[in-house]
Amino acid sequence: MAGRLVIVGAGQAGFALAAKLRALKDERPITILGAEDVIPYQRPPLSKKYLLGEMDFERLTYRPQSWFEENNVELRLSAYVEEIHRDDKHVRMADGSTLDYENLALATGASPRTLPAALGGDLDGVYTVRDKRDADRLAGEMRPGRRLLIIGGGYIGLEAAAVARHLGLEVTLIEMADRILQRVAAPQTADIMRAIHVGHGVAIREKTGLRRLLGMDGKVTAAELSDDTTLDVDFVIVGIGVSPNDRLAQDSGIEVANGILVDEFARTSDPAIFAMGDCAMLPWKGMQIRLESVQNAVDQAEAAAAVLAGAGVPYEPKPWFWSDQYDVKLQIAGFNLGYDETLQRAGSREGSASVWYFREGHLVAVDAINDAKAYVTGKKLLESGLPVDRARLADPSVDLKQLLS
Repeated sequence: MAGRLVIVGAGQAGFALAAKLRALKDERPITILGAEDVIPYQRPPLSKKYLLGEMDFERLTYRPQSWFEENNVELRLSAYVEEIHRDDKHVRMADGSTLDYENLALATGASPRTLPAALGGDLDGVYTVRDKRDADRLAGEMRPGRRLLIIGGGYIGLEAAAVARHLGLEVTLIEMADRILQRVAAPQTADIMRAIHVGHGVAIREKTGLRRLLGMDGKVTAAELSDDTTLDVDFVIVGIGVSPNDRLAQDSGIEVANGILVDEFARTSDPAIFAMGDCAMLPWKGMQIRLESVQNAVDQAEAAAAVLAGAGVPYEPKPWFWSDQYDVKLQIAGFNLGYDETLQRAGSREGSASVWYFREGHLVAVDAINDAKAYVTGKKLLESGLPVDRARLADPSVDLKQLLS
């Protein structure tokens, strides 16, 4: 039997790796080290159904506690890894204890970027949204009539705005770039999502940055903005992106570059150590990318499990993402990195639409807004590599299914 696998991180990727190994009948000892004090759980619903009170925590967990015991997976909670000692293959914990490994998997995820203290980031009432503790703290703030400022017009900020408006809060969202979703979506998608939020009463202020947050008795009370206005607020959500948790790898001499560099088998520069999920920088179509998605965390972890079990094949990412806002489901297939052309198509029912991305004439991604047919068709086209007739795609009288023939 193989030696112990130590998994650092009890999120989606860490759990998926352990679960897949057991599904493959791999009986090696497995220890999962989780920094939180609760068993592994799904994070996407935290900022949506959990925060809305529509889903309790037990429904978020991947498996009950008994699963870990029945499958001989040791789960250590509130376990903080301080150092990796690669020469003699052990990790040192914050409490001074050590744990030996034959293989190590880094599923450490990413952490939200925070505001510096000089801008008021250390005031009470300033939040990020990443884990259960964040959501639990926010739940006490989310009361009708309160004034919320959201900093950042990416998906995290927009999802938080949707939840807050649903709960009856006054919401202002600021984005220092020219428009919302500037780094991740085309102007057409941004226009659609902006109109949806404005229609629900969100005040969106683009080309507007934060100068500083103001407070009284250590609690945030207002925000000075770059347009020389001051906004009274009751609390603030910061959604300005995430940074990969690659410190452990970097400190131990493993190669990193905005994430832990891995090959197509999820191996790092140390062949005994794997990395997966949001912390990993992986090869894709001649580029190195990080895919911050549940889908990639699961798929990459399961590919790594196959490698560990001795039957691995190269991992070929097939990116897809989603975002739920109000009654709108935004589904994204592909990765729009480097696109040079877009095409917008109306959906078959009111309020549905899709935006198609091309690079050098080839389809690279599609955003589907309440348009499942566009999403499914786009995903199949991307996976098949079939050429896309853009004239037919632009013609609303042409059924999307015809593009697959």
